[in-house]
Amino acid sequence: MSAPISHLAAVLESGQFAVAAELSPPKGVDVTGIARDARTLKDYADAVNVTDNQAASVRMASIPVAALLLRHGVEPVAQMTCRDRNRLAMQADLLGAAALGIRNILLLSGDHVVWGDHPEAKSVYDLDSMHLLRMAHNMTWHGIMDNGRPLSSAPQFFIGAAANPFAPPQDFRPQRLAKKVAAGARFVQTQLIYNVERFRTFMAAVRDLGLHEQVYILAGVGPVKSAGQANFMATKVAGMEVPDALVQRMSKTPKAAQPEEGIRICTEIIKQVREIPGVAGVHIMAVHWAEAVPEIVTRVGLYPRPPRRDG
Repeated sequence: MSAPISHLAAVLESGQFAVAAELSPPKGVDVTGIARDARTLKDYADAVNVTDNQAASVRMASIPVAALLLRHGVEPVAQMTCRDRNRLAMQADLLGAAALGIRNILLLSGDHVVWGDHPEAKSVYDLDSMHLLRMAHNMTWHGIMDNGRPLSSAPQFFIGAAANPFAPPQDFRPQRLAKKVAAGARFVQTQLIYNVERFRTFMAAVRDLGLHEQVYILAGVGPVKSAGQANFMATKVAGMEVPDALVQRMSKTPKAAQPEEGIRICTEIIKQVREIPGVAGVHIMAVHWAEAVPEIVTRVGLYPRPPRRDG
């Protein structure tokens, strides 16, 4: 496969700074919100992630929502977690995704069910994220299933993984990323970055390992909408570092002006991470706030985006 597998892959391979966004599927069957967010994000992101039962809570499945985005002219990144499926279901879903025209996949462990809306559910975790990456890689590049038997035809996927520079032990994070790259990851999206200095340290270690030359790293960024949200992320969300100065800055901002201040902080962070060697793009996670993405992308000078090959 000499040509880029997807538009996202083409943007990254061309050396242009990529922009990915994110969409949360609905907790029901009404798809009007998907169409609305697709219209909002279409011209401002090279690809849009579709989460897979995020926070271990039931939502419309990632793959059909990704297929709906394709109908709206938006390139999706379908997420898949290890939490809810065994390897038979994973391979079946990957083949179905490929048949629907989905080319970007992001493979994750998934939040444990105890944090979600069905804490009594049984987690599967037949595979871990490393094994899932290797399985998808083998399906794509070698045309074989996890049992080593050949597929009748191979899917084409641009395979992504997640990285968290802030999770303990932090010194191990670059090494874990190296294992994911070895397993088949070709692009990486990081946890939300609010502690830029900590992220700089992570990226220095990534460069020391030469990983920035083997995988495209998209820095995770996102606007905080309120002081309450900033405080919640700082105190309640594991694996995330939100500096006290940011929480205080939001708290000192009048309530009506907090969304604008959150956007301003996000643009400042993007400008900083864009200057860090090895960062190939940003992944903007504006949870239930798609309308913030065009404003952010425009303010940081990343609009217009490269045109898609299919128009």
